[in-house]
Amino acid sequence: MKNSVILSRQETDKQFEYMERVREVVGGGKVFIQTFGCQQNVSDSERLLGMAEKMGFKKTTVPEEADLILVNTCAVREHAELKALSITGGYKHCKEKKPSLIIGICGCMVSQEHRLEDIKKRYPYIDFLLGTTLMHRFPEILYGVIADKERRFWIDNDISVISEGLPVSREPGAPEAMVSIMYGCDNFCTYCIVPYVRGRERSREPEAVIEEVRSLISSGVKEITLLGQNVNSYRPVGRDGYGFAGLLGDICSLEGEAVIHFMTSHPKDATYELIDVMAANPPESGRVGISRRFHLPLQSGSDRILKLMNRRYTAAHYLSLVDYMRKRIPGIAITTDIIVGFPGETEEDFSATLDMLSRVGYDNIYSFIYSKRVGTPAAEMKDQIPEDVKKERFSRLIQLQSRISKDKNQIYVGKRVRALVEGRSKTDKDKFTARTETNRLVHFDGEDGLTGKYVTLYIEGAESHMLYGRLSEADEGDILI
Repeated sequence: MKNSVILSRQETDKQFEYMERVREVVGGGKVFIQTFGCQQNVSDSERLLGMAEKMGFKKTTVPEEADLILVNTCAVREHAELKALSITGGYKHCKEKKPSLIIGICGCMVSQEHRLEDIKKRYPYIDFLLGTTLMHRFPEILYGVIADKERRFWIDNDISVISEGLPVSREPGAPEAMVSIMYGCDNFCTYCIVPYVRGRERSREPEAVIEEVRSLISSGVKEITLLGQNVNSYRPVGRDGYGFAGLLGDICSLEGEAVIHFMTSHPKDATYELIDVMAANPPESGRVGISRRFHLPLQSGSDRILKLMNRRYTAAHYLSLVDYMRKRIPGIAITTDIIVGFPGETEEDFSATLDMLSRVGYDNIYSFIYSKRVGTPAAEMKDQIPEDVKKERFSRLIQLQSRISKDKNQIYVGKRVRALVEGRSKTDKDKFTARTETNRLVHFDGEDGLTGKYVTLYIEGAESHMLYGRLSEADEGDILI
């Protein structure tokens, strides 16, 4: 049932009691967490790590050193599942060398019945499985494994509980952070496993979200991403008329300086009201504002395929949202998700997707070849597309978008941008990277003291996925968003 949520402080208190019991029994140790998948999984891992640290464990990046290994898995694509299982299999040797080691698998993958049974039989050294709707009961489950010396398989329950106040462990001093505002999904797109592994939609209380954001801003965090499987269907229980636009407006009234991002949005729930709130709250020095970027998954440009996907909007409706965004927020960056090779997709359908890329002019896309997910309606559909056809279409899609992205980025050459310095580049340690308010990455020569600060950069070059610049001197030209 939608929003059948218990907001339970009593449940939180119980888990703190189990944290203390584990601390007393274990008396310390090291924890290693391996995370696969989306930003929501990363956020879940931060909460798992926070609880583990409260139980006396210290984080390690070396699995061979660990006394507790947690693998937080993804189920969106089969490749992610197979990779997680392969890496988990490699931890068997850790268990052989240290029999007291506890290994648990969490997240979306283990919330599927066929994977659950497979792990029970083929991975006897795995001590517990923990489904997505029961993450908050991690201390209780871990204590049961330790006390009873038995394997535990906790996958699902009938009631959705949101336990506020559980500890979260984020990277110290990081300028960016993520805040989950809701969990689960009610959309049931025919290709997607998420509603089956993450449960139905359930929203946090606005006061709890706002207080978490306030705390992050006070601690110096500059960029905060609000997370949900569909953030713009945010509907807290008992708050008729209060939705995501209202939450964003309240967050922007907080004191301090920060840029608010959010993802992911569903076009059927994106509203003019939401766009108006974004337009009224631009990122500015000394205040809380909203990023000039909107991630709006299209998936397909064909109305016929959108209907088969159960997306519940048309290409025309999607374009009307884009037109309104561009009217209200000039210069806004629009990104999207595209699925290539959905069952029944014809060349005409695919051409409609290419046409949408050209008409919208996306700044970037996240594109995927359709992958069957066991338990979804699309997996049973007729007219599955051959792999060679999917790959050929995917190649054409990428080639077109690369040209569009490069043209979009060329607009920035010879202009200045305001950007948050993220630190040294992951690909070139002699360079630094900063992220603009439209989510573009800029490579430049900098210094460590700039990390976590906003700077103005003069853009000297551009590629499809990267800008190149230098620290700007005064009055070198217009500042673009």
